[in-house]
Parts: sequence; structure tokens; C-alpha cells
Amino acid sequence: MNVARIEISAGGVIRRRAGSAGFEILVIKDSYGNWGFPKGHVEGDETPEEAALRESQEETGLKRLRIVEKLGTTDWHFRASGTLVHKFCDFFLLETDPADQAKPQQAEGIQACEWLGPETALNQVTYANARQVLRLALDGATFGSTAAGLAEPPNNKPTRGK
Repeated sequence: MNVARIEISAGGVIRRRAGSAGFEILVIKDSYGNWGFPKGHVEGDETPEEAALRESQEETGLKRLRIVEKLGTTDWHFRASGTLVHKFCDFFLLETDPADQAKPQQAEGIQACEWLGPETALNQVTYANARQVLRLALDGATFGSTAAGLAEPPNNKPTRGK
């Protein structure tokens, strides 16, 4: 029987106000060319909220991030060096000041950061479970009211173990 190693990560769907047009969403392109949201392992005694803020800052260069709410948890299975891994990732809706500039952090494997309108972001994101997390944020009456769980099972592959 093959028992999966559990990995815990956290990440953020980052929004900023875009004048009277509402909000823009930040999507990032990883080293494999996949579009999604910043995320990474929860380290030491960090809370998922702290990890989401840290990873989002590290991967985007944004400094003025704040948590709005928790969006949900995704999970998926993959193999790393022959070991089965069951990854869980808590996602949070984050907001930044419109003046805070995103810059892809190449040392973190990020190739690009793009601010997009919500529908364009939905189309740009590579993985179904990341799109579902974004839908949870977009479906809220105030762009992100609390949503419980995910409406569809995740079906993505990990990127760089994050």
C-alpha cells in the first residue's frame, strides 16, 4: 500500500482597485509557463495566513498586502521522485494598494506578473482548481464574501512543489 506524504501550502488571489471598473486580479507565470496565483509551503510554526502573505510578497514583490478573507482549500495528488504526495493549499483573498507595483521575482521562478480584469484572469489561469478559487472570490456579493469549500474537485498538477 502506497501512503501519500502530506504537504501543506498557502497562497493568495491578489486584487487591487481599478477605478470605477472595479478590481483587477494579479496572475503570475511560473517557470513552467503555467499561469496561476502565488503559493508555497507553510514553514515552521507559520499560520496559513502568514505563509500566504509571505509567499505572495516573495513571488510578486508586492509589499502592501492585506488579507480580506479565506477563500477555500484545494488539494491534489502528484508524484515527486517516486513518492506519492497529497498537497493541500489554503487560498486567501488578498488586497493591495493600487500604487504597489508587482514585479516577477525570477529568483522564485516567476516569469511574469500581469494585472487582468476578472474574466480575463479566469481565462488565463492554467489549472481548474485555481479557476475555481478565483470564482469563489468573484462570486461574492462584495467580490469575495465568505465561501465554503470548492464546487468541483481539483485536477491540477503541482508547479515546483508549491
